[in-house]
Amino acid sequence: MKAAVVTTEGLKVQEAPEPTPKPNEVLVRVRAAGLNRADLGVAAGQAHGRIGGPGTIPGLEFAGEVVALGAEVPPGLAIGQRVMASGAGGYAEYAVADWGRVSPLPQANMSWEQAATLPVALQTMHDAVVTNGGLQKGEAILIQGASSGVGLMGMQIAKLMGAVKVLGSSTNPERRARLAEFGCDLAIDTGAADWPEQVLAATDGRGVEVIVDQVSGKLANGNLRACAILGRIVNVGRLGGARAEFDFDLHALRRIRYIGVTFRTRSLEEVREINRRMRADLWEAVEAGKLSLPIDRVFSLDEAPEALAHMKANAHFGKIVLAC
Repeated sequence: MKAAVVTTEGLKVQEAPEPTPKPNEVLVRVRAAGLNRADLGVAAGQAHGRIGGPGTIPGLEFAGEVVALGAEVPPGLAIGQRVMASGAGGYAEYAVADWGRVSPLPQANMSWEQAATLPVALQTMHDAVVTNGGLQKGEAILIQGASSGVGLMGMQIAKLMGAVKVLGSSTNPERRARLAEFGCDLAIDTGAADWPEQVLAATDGRGVEVIVDQVSGKLANGNLRACAILGRIVNVGRLGGARAEFDFDLHALRRIRYIGVTFRTRSLEEVREINRRMRADLWEAVEAGKLSLPIDRVFSLDEAPEALAHMKANAHFGKIVLAC
């Protein structure tokens, strides 16, 4: 099969062995794969959880048709079924995923490209906003890094779950101007020194009950200032840096729960439960077209290195997709 493979000379599109599904896995003929920030590190030869290094095929989400089922896959999936999945090795003509990470396409006319944008964003943000953030109807939430695909989905989920006010951040004015299309009530520029005060002003001095932080770094103490007493900060990503000053006294004074999440150390059973919970809460809305993401650009599989360069340039809004 054709695949984008990590080599010592960088990412190269070449022939690779077709994967064989384990008893718990589903083999998918990939038609489209969504790009994610983690793919940049994998393509550069870095480890990401259990994957990484020469010979690795990047790609954490994809959509296509089921072509084979492992012996332990439960009823509900069938040969020829149109599905989307999170897993590994999506930059290829064929990929495997654990059955618990595979979902039937929610709409009969959904394109492969649109389907490939959804698995990671839906699972990541339901887990962050609902399961770990504990967002309740009538609460306010701030999504840091809101113009990413995952961020755009987070705002939509928050609005769907009854958030009274959804705030989203971006340092890019053109992207901030578009956040309202995805449920954002107030777009924040975290490049402004007074951004925490803007959050407080928008919430009558209370602060937001939930912050989902994809940026971290120098935003850490600002998050503490912008968070309500007994609020929750869910650390999803560290695009702004993995280390920074942290005001432990302010953290204690506001009695904030600071929660770190990642898929890299989760078991198969935990990820299956994340997908199950997401579908229980969100699938009706996905089927109705209420939760979706914009596609910035579609590249062919042969253009996988160019697609990653486009992501690294950070000039996109929404999702970048490979057509396989």
